[in-house]
Amino acid sequence: MLFDRKLIKDIEPFLYTSDIIVIHGARQTGKTSLLKIIQNILSNENCYYFDLEDSRFKMLLEEGIDSVINYLKQKGIYKQSKINYLFIDEIHYLSNPSSFLKLAKDYHTEIKMIVSGSSSFEIKSKFKDSLVGRTINFELFPLDFEEFLWFKKKSYNLKDTINDKVVIGELQTLYKEYVLFGGYPKIVITEEIEIKEKYLQQVIDTYIKGDIRDLANIRHIDKFNKMLHILANQTGQLLNVVELANTTRIARQTVEEYLFILQQTYIIKLVQPFSGNIRSELFKTPKIFFYDTGIMNMLSKRYLPANIEGAAFETAVYSDLIKNLGHSNINYWRTVNKQEIDFILSLKNIIIPVEVKLNSNSFNYSPIKYFSQKYSCKQRFCISLKGELTKKDFKVKNIFPWGIYSMF
Repeated sequence: MLFDRKLIKDIEPFLYTSDIIVIHGARQTGKTSLLKIIQNILSNENCYYFDLEDSRFKMLLEEGIDSVINYLKQKGIYKQSKINYLFIDEIHYLSNPSSFLKLAKDYHTEIKMIVSGSSSFEIKSKFKDSLVGRTINFELFPLDFEEFLWFKKKSYNLKDTINDKVVIGELQTLYKEYVLFGGYPKIVITEEIEIKEKYLQQVIDTYIKGDIRDLANIRHIDKFNKMLHILANQTGQLLNVVELANTTRIARQTVEEYLFILQQTYIIKLVQPFSGNIRSELFKTPKIFFYDTGIMNMLSKRYLPANIEGAAFETAVYSDLIKNLGHSNINYWRTVNKQEIDFILSLKNIIIPVEVKLNSNSFNYSPIKYFSQKYSCKQRFCISLKGELTKKDFKVKNIFPWGIYSMF
């Protein structure tokens, strides 16, 4: 069964342009399913699918676009007078994908290409400047909470204010599951926790510790694995690269290279501090977050926990925010006096401070009040799963994590 993904709405307007559509994201996030959904949308068009994990198709495409066209003509499924949609899964397996795509686009106007790859690092390293202006790029992440509900076959209108206590209770239970197990599609539709753990461990072993190890030419795999374990336990915290290098006994430059690879392969994201009128007060160290809490939990604890911790809750909220807002619209704020706000959102030139607390009873008004006065913020939020704000003299809107969908 194919479930819808939000990214489809962003891609659809480009299905009828001449741009090469490039979809990249981590393995197991649903890129192949997304390609099949797009094929269904184009069911009245000529569509041909090539999975380059199949060595036959890889060899065919390595021969060039003319060989591909000849192959399709001999099968009687190529239409010179119509647009032919070529779907190419795992495009980075080609030795020179840029050349293939450029020649196809420049000399065959009857061809429209939609391609996918498992890592922006690998795609970018193989895609040359010759493709500038020819591609439109999309990132597919693990499911956000709204998509998580779709995959669980649950129907809620998250864009409206939800006040019913029974509905809130149901959503709290579902969000807890989302935080504990993450948003990888296969994990979400699997019920048994033991099987979820095995699937997640498979992603870690074959993709994070396998593919990434090969991409980064990692020689000391034990040290790399230790670094992953440490990073998973530091999610939501300031990242001290020197301390990490000393703890893992990996050279600082090498640690920075590993961090770059982990970001480009959609495992972690380093969130930069917000900079404004009081730069001298601000920390310049990034905070680290994982894209997926299921992966984070397995790397940190080596099993899926039964209860939510604050760092995991903050990571889940960040994951939802980045999937809906993008990288450049989210920062954090911290002064040398240790006043801190978890996230500063930049929405249409409006600055919104957001604090995340598993229980809002522990919310501290001081930092968000100070920041709001400095930057004239008219909106400020505390995102929590339980508890209630009681202070009324300084207005902070307390919302559940699914309340972010009414903010966009």
